[in-house]
Amino acid sequence: MAIPAGRAARADGKGKGVMGRIKAILGGIWRVLDAARRAVHLLVMLFIAALIVGASHHALPIVPSKAALVVRFDGRIVEQESDDAFGRSVRAVSGSEAESQVVLREILASIRAAAKDSRIQALVLETENLSGGGLTKYRSIAEAINAFRHSGKPVYAYGRYVSQDQYYLLAQADHPYLDPAGAVEITGYAAYGLYFRDALEKLGVTVNVFKVGTHKSFTEPYTRQDQSKEDREQTLGWMQPLWATYRSDLERRRHLKDGAIDDYVNDAVARLKAADGDAAALAVKEHLVEALKTRIEFERELTGLVGEDAQTRSFNAIDASDYYAATESTRLGGHGEGEVAVLVAQGEIVPGEHGAGMIGGDTYAGLLRDARFDDNVKAVVLRIDSGGGSMLASEVIRQEVEALKAAGKPVVASFSSVAASGGYYIAMQADEIWASPTTITGSIGVFGMVPTFERTLGKLGVATDGVGTSAIAGGLSIDRALPAQTRALMQMGVEHAYRDFIGRVAENRHKELPAIEAVAEGRVWNGTEAQRLGLVDHLGDLDAAIRAAGDRAKLSPGHYSVTWIEKELGWKERLLRAFDTSAEGFVSLFGRHALPPVAVRAYTQAQRQVRAVGMLEDPRNLFLYCGCDAR
Repeated sequence: MAIPAGRAARADGKGKGVMGRIKAILGGIWRVLDAARRAVHLLVMLFIAALIVGASHHALPIVPSKAALVVRFDGRIVEQESDDAFGRSVRAVSGSEAESQVVLREILASIRAAAKDSRIQALVLETENLSGGGLTKYRSIAEAINAFRHSGKPVYAYGRYVSQDQYYLLAQADHPYLDPAGAVEITGYAAYGLYFRDALEKLGVTVNVFKVGTHKSFTEPYTRQDQSKEDREQTLGWMQPLWATYRSDLERRRHLKDGAIDDYVNDAVARLKAADGDAAALAVKEHLVEALKTRIEFERELTGLVGEDAQTRSFNAIDASDYYAATESTRLGGHGEGEVAVLVAQGEIVPGEHGAGMIGGDTYAGLLRDARFDDNVKAVVLRIDSGGGSMLASEVIRQEVEALKAAGKPVVASFSSVAASGGYYIAMQADEIWASPTTITGSIGVFGMVPTFERTLGKLGVATDGVGTSAIAGGLSIDRALPAQTRALMQMGVEHAYRDFIGRVAENRHKELPAIEAVAEGRVWNGTEAQRLGLVDHLGDLDAAIRAAGDRAKLSPGHYSVTWIEKELGWKERLLRAFDTSAEGFVSLFGRHALPPVAVRAYTQAQRQVRAVGMLEDPRNLFLYCGCDAR
């Protein structure tokens, strides 16, 4: 029997009455929650906007007539801040210290200015929250501290539990103090990684690797369960000189006998036992620190030197970031004969556009192009701190470097902590390459890596089938095994890219091809060895590279200015970055801090390796990347 439309509707509603009510209730709840979410989101964005506006109208800090300059190494020391100024504020509020960053050039400028400033009576180093940056950057800071010391003003430092990296900077003080309950942790450098071959095999993941270079080891964790002989050899080859520099620098600074740091590390058990387990007392006995003091005693000593701040009831002080802002006008000069432009290349090299903290091929090439067409820019310095990444993006940048030179503008490369693989590729066209002795560089090699999950899907009862118009159609698909022809094409592409790489290095370094082949193969070198082998022209810091660029442009010393060319953020990008950073901060606050330090280190190690794979992006799957790092 047919049911009238209206009755059918009523019958349908009656039959689904319970589900209809549940849907209505859930829908109402969702609408309330969604409205609340939108309201909270709006309030957060308005709050962020208000702070940005407020920060833009904030008065410049005032330098006290008598104070200590306090340099707080809160986070990682970098060549370029990867977030906007507001993002740093949000991180501070949210408690995400691990993601905080301190810009190297701002630290150096503050310390150098303070040395000549009669208002600054002392320098105080706060290293407790330093999370990394590399020995090359630490040594640049040490040189600035030493210049400050020569002005006749004292340098103080205070630490509680002092890590190896933190101690390098703490030891630069005339008066390095340690908390009575503290310790100095020096263990030597290590480069350990996680190896996933067996785990991937259990999951049914096939990792297809194509590479040239016996020492190109980035893919090993996904194809092996242990480190290869070649990788052990090359890693110790660059890491041991790094450790030797660390030791000798500290032994010289603390007036210790040769080998004292090694003795402290290798005989740690016996020495701590002789000190009855008191690590702080051992640090004093070994002359690693001057004395043990509580924080109260430390502040009291500084108060006696520079006076008391009535508000904080501690010593008169100005933070280095405030001092940098207050003295910025003293660093601004006229163009004179022109400008030497410095462009920072920091992070992984990826295709397309990207903000600071990663090197977008098109973004960085655009900045180089801006320098090429800016008549005030007479020479360019590439400040590189990168292990590389996409070959295509690296080539886009190299072409723009070549165009700069063709336009008659000298290009000088300056290597920071790491300038390897793609980081070296974008520099090889430069007129001169400068590195520090502790720079990690080289890694001239190419690889491709394509994981496929056909076996994983098979475990779940999922199959892939279909047809194509050729044997290689759909070949690069992660849901089925790579066809033999596709594998052959990938390997040939990698081999051609490698020949192109070493050929360009030979041409631009004015070497015979066999000489470059002998030092390539993906092998990593330190700056000193790289200079000896001809991969680097000179050893020196960024200032030396800037002077070399000025000389090549025939600019008179003191008659040109140095400008930093960086991508400017729009207000929308600033808001989004600030919002994203605050979210990261809450994750950090409720996640990272809930874990013990040992667990945090293990998590960080795994995170670094996973992140490195996640950053590999190239349309041809060709990569110039070195995950070289020591901890």
